[in-house]
Amino acid sequence: MTNELRKYFDAERRAVGRARECVIASLLAWGITGEPAEDIRLCVSELATNALAHGTRRGHGFLVCLYADGKSVRLEVHDSRDLASDRRPRLREATPTDTAGRGLSLVDTLADAWGVHERMPYGKVVWSRFEV
Repeated sequence: MTNELRKYFDAERRAVGRARECVIASLLAWGITGEPAEDIRLCVSELATNALAHGTRRGHGFLVCLYADGKSVRLEVHDSRDLASDRRPRLREATPTDTAGRGLSLVDTLADAWGVHERMPYGKVVWSRFEV
């Protein structure tokens, strides 16, 4: 059996916290706790923040999808900005004094896999997978 969450969030400051709370509530309801839940909580915060800061067109929010099949959890954050080469999410090597640019490095460290693909008719999906 696959558990599923699909929730749209408006483009507003409180959306990241609401997305995080919604994901954690779903994970708890599905019996996923401890380190996997904490890793997913951190990653949804990073990906939702990135969607708001870099991935949404004016007036557009973002969609969070969560799928759990008992073995793994897949987290997706859908946004409205296309995959232009200059805006494609990518790992950056942050220096110790950088105050930004560490989000995908955190996702890369915590998730078992992650990636980016186009979303039709426009936008992109940044996803991460966690073994539970």
